Amino acid sequence: MKPAMPEAENELVNITIREAEPGDLDAIVEIDKQVSGVKKARYWRETLEHYSGQRGSEFFLVAELRQSVIGFILGEIRAWEFGSPSCGWVYAIGVARDHLQQGVGSKLLDVLCGHFRQADVTKVRTMIARQDHELLSFFRSYGMMAGPFQQLELDLENLRTD
Repeated sequence: MKPAMPEAENELVNITIREAEPGDLDAIVEIDKQVSGVKKARYWRETLEHYSGQRGSEFFLVAELRQSVIGFILGEIRAWEFGSPSCGWVYAIGVARDHLQQGVGSKLLDVLCGHFRQADVTKVRTMIARQDHELLSFFRSYGMMAGPFQQLELDLENLRTD
């Protein structure tokens, strides 16, 4: 006799991953606010408009459970920046706080990576703030590790203009 699955795993089979739609905006904004602490309605509205109708290399996906959006992921296939072969990029991922640790993020990332594989992409990259231990732990648990590139930045207030 097969042991009963925990409730969270039972729920996972009921989650649908689909393309984000304009009607998902409020849920996406709220989930991102839970994650980042900042409400960015304009940013997400513009992002959703940009990624609508996927062009084959851009993906904005949501996880839906019982007709409610409980997570999202945003990714894109980029090619040849700084000599890097074409690769998939994960730009953002968010899961509603009451659905964390239930496999929602992994399911979103699985589907996004499936889209990347269909386009013959063999590498996936992302960029995470060093202090975001929760997100860093998530991506590392998925098998991601430091890559061959170093991120650099410049504070424009310190830029000399003479």
